[in-house]
Formats: sequence, C-alpha cells, structure tokens
Amino acid sequence: MSLEFSTIASGSSGNCTYVGTKHTKILIDAGLSGKKIDEGLNKIGVKGSQIDAVFLTHEHDDHIRGAGIFSRKYGTPLYATAGTYNGGEYKMGKINPVLRNVIAQGESVIINDLCICSFGTPHDANESVGYNIMTDKHKVTVATDIGHVTKTVMDSIKDSNILLLESNHDIDMLKNGTYPEPLKRRILGERGHLCNETAGKLLACIMNGSLSYVRLGHLSIENNTERLAFETVEAILNHYKIKVGTYLDMAVAARDHVSEIIELK
Repeated sequence: MSLEFSTIASGSSGNCTYVGTKHTKILIDAGLSGKKIDEGLNKIGVKGSQIDAVFLTHEHDDHIRGAGIFSRKYGTPLYATAGTYNGGEYKMGKINPVLRNVIAQGESVIINDLCICSFGTPHDANESVGYNIMTDKHKVTVATDIGHVTKTVMDSIKDSNILLLESNHDIDMLKNGTYPEPLKRRILGERGHLCNETAGKLLACIMNGSLSYVRLGHLSIENNTERLAFETVEAILNHYKIKVGTYLDMAVAARDHVSEIIELK
C-alpha cells in the first residue's frame, strides 16, 4: 500500500499538509483560505471533495483559517482537541455537530486504512497537538509549533518514515530583528517555536534506518530563510556523521506553494 505526502503550505502565514492513500485522504490543518486549499489540492491531483477528514493541531489562525469553510463546503469531518475547539471555534464559524469530532491528546482515530494518532506539543495554545499518520507499513509525522522538545515529542517522532519538523527561526535573526520584545520572548519561550539549531539536534537524536524524508517547516518570514534553515540543520547532522542526500532526503517545505508529492511504496 502506497502513502502520499505533500505540504500545501508551511509557514507562519499558513499551514496545510496532505497525507493520503488510494482509499483515504486527509489534511493536517487548514490554515489557508478555502480557495487556496482547493487550488493547492488541485495541483497534486486531489479534489477537495475527496478529503475524508481534517485534523487540526491548534487554534491559531495560520492553522484553522479555512477549516470551517472547507468543512461546510464539502461536508468534511473536523477533528480537534476540546481546547482547540474552545479557543478557535468562533473563528471557524458554525460547524455541523455531526462533523465536529473531539479528540484527546494521545488518542487514535482510524479512518479506513489510516490510523491518526495525536500527541501533545508544548505551544502557547489551549491544547496543541502533533499527529502521527500510519498505515500497516508506513508512518508520517507532523510536528510543528513546538516550544521545546519533550519526551512525548521525542517518542512520537521516532521511527517515522516522513517527518515534517518545525525549523521556525534563527535565534540571532530573531533577537536582532524588528519584533517587539514580548513577541521575541514568546517565540523563544518554552511554549513558542523550535529554532533551526534545536531542529537539527532533535533530528540527530532520532535518526535511524526508518527515517527517509525530512521536510523542515513552519519557517518564519521575518526571522529565517530557507537556505539558513537547511544549512544550519545540515551542519549539525554532518557533525553527527549523518549525510544529507546519502542517508536522508531533506528539504525545506515551501511557505507559499505546494511541495512535490513524496510517495512511499
């Protein structure tokens, strides 16, 4: 059974990730307009009406902006924690109760041939989660909006075949940038975002024979660049004798356009 993965967008202005098989297609987050989500899906040959469910990580606008619109247009079920609904349902608009599914951190949901398991993430949201998406052969992990690496995060991303990992900012760019001091402290805090260096060190810790593809995601527009994120993480991996391109296919997930589909056979 093959498994497909693509980021429709990944960045501080909008996030949406597609994972699918022949029988089941889901989105992780819907932080774009409904129109842009449809356009992104069309580029990879998927129709909005084919999406079986949308799973939300948390209630920030760049993750839920189009969720309500998409659900109402296609009758698509939404899955999110109670905290995410409590903090964001007013932004999404009226959700059909039949389509409104509440999940707990650590809970698994089976949809056809996919098992989707949430795991808690430390972020300044009500009840933020990442997701593992699994078939009988493969595992994809979406792990963004992480203030610091916890044992839960570490354990959850181990043995993934494809990993979308936050590499949000360069610390020096952030500290010397134009953001207000309270926002800088928030991003750098225990419930903020992962920097490039931490992403690299985390990858080095969990690398094994299972992980084949890494996409560095949720890059800040103001405090990072694609080149800097890639080169920083690559240098750390090289230090630990992990050669990108030899043992690992690594790239940066684009902020504003659809990435090429990765297919696991």
